[in-house]
Amino acid sequence: MAKPTIILLIFFSAALLLSACSGESTEISSGADTLDPEISAAPVTPTKSESGTEIAEPVQIRLPMGYIPDPQYAPYYVAVEKGYFAEEGISLEFDYSFETDGIALVGAGELPFAVVSGEQVLLARAQGLPVVYIFEWFQRFPIVVISKASSDIKAPADLVGRSVGLPGFFGASYVGYAGLLAASGLTEDQVQASDIGFTQIESLLTDQVDAVVGYVNNEPLQIENQGQEINVIKVADVADLVANGIISNEETIANNPELVSGFLKALLRGLADTLADPDEAFDISKEYVEALEDNRKNVLMASLDLWNAQPLGISEISSWENTQQVLLDIGFLDSPSEDLESAFTNEFISLDQP
Repeated sequence: MAKPTIILLIFFSAALLLSACSGESTEISSGADTLDPEISAAPVTPTKSESGTEIAEPVQIRLPMGYIPDPQYAPYYVAVEKGYFAEEGISLEFDYSFETDGIALVGAGELPFAVVSGEQVLLARAQGLPVVYIFEWFQRFPIVVISKASSDIKAPADLVGRSVGLPGFFGASYVGYAGLLAASGLTEDQVQASDIGFTQIESLLTDQVDAVVGYVNNEPLQIENQGQEINVIKVADVADLVANGIISNEETIANNPELVSGFLKALLRGLADTLADPDEAFDISKEYVEALEDNRKNVLMASLDLWNAQPLGISEISSWENTQQVLLDIGFLDSPSEDLESAFTNEFISLDQP
């Protein structure tokens, strides 16, 4: 199995590509004077009402989501639709670009927030990007190994000697797969893993592989909708890894803590409302996901358990230690962080939650 040895260059490549497309210098700058006021978190000069009272304009924020419009983003849609972000003085725009774009822009100080998976934070910081994970949205790692029920693959040990297809040897899918094996006392050479691209459903249904790696709220649902009985092995049942959450950067945290606090307060309210009333949240999502049909409500329902925790949004050092160890084991990190706790913070998450 070939492993990428320079995967981290993608962060910088994404930023360079964005700069090249705009005709600007390709040097990544972290200076505040380079921010585009249309996409930054820079406050806007207040206007005045007819009575002369100053009215602060909302801060315009573009949020890279890392994926296409989808019911799994219901907490964000709810928070916008119910005015929670507006109450915090934030006007939020959803940007459905790649995760790597988001982490590069936040790391360069061009955007204040992005939705990013935990392992990407450690990889970015190892390359000197000052990103910080501030909210653990997914409390359970969403990666799973899916197989036909007839294959009788019910536990990690059943994967020994079997063929497993992955979207690639990168990203959360590979990290979750490697973490599953390690936590189960298995090594990668005991399983016949291959890169099948994003063809998991076709590859499994046509028996090209014995099992595939995907997301618990995506591929298993689509396969079951086709009438196929399956077994699902959840990474989260055996390995506590850091999954999707919100990142910011050191500059924003230091210079604009009120913005960070307000952003997370609004998101917490949207998340709490979604967990309390997923039917309402799904209906709201229809305003943000084009042609969203009721048969996709299972995506949202399958996501609820991934998010739920008491309190919401908190990440633990043990989860970061586990995630770092997997990255070391697969060669994505050369050495452990000298200050792992600097990769995340819980200081902006109110324990007095809705």
